[in-house]
Amino acid sequence: MNARTLSRLTFANAASAAYLGLVGASVVFEVAAALFTDPGIVGIWPVLLTAPTSLLAAGAVGAVWGMDAPVWYLVGGVVISALVQSFALGALLEALRGRRHGRTRPSRG
Repeated sequence: MNARTLSRLTFANAASAAYLGLVGASVVFEVAAALFTDPGIVGIWPVLLTAPTSLLAAGAVGAVWGMDAPVWYLVGGVVISALVQSFALGALLEALRGRRHGRTRPSRG
């Protein structure tokens, strides 16, 4: 898999773009809430939108650094989780489109 295919599956399809837009909007809303009012529990939405991958990342960060983990490691886990899940959505969409259009690999035997 080359970089162009990776980029296409992660960013350049409808499912991945909608997913990344939703996660990005939740992050913008969280930052705005933190800047202008008391954010309360608003910060949970990016984590929930990127679950279960972000929960695994948060567990790994917590296992290594415990409660003293810098916030940037948790934010990085959410970002990486969003990208991994965006790629998975793109790959799933590609597989479903290939099956629907009848494209299959030729048999070798």
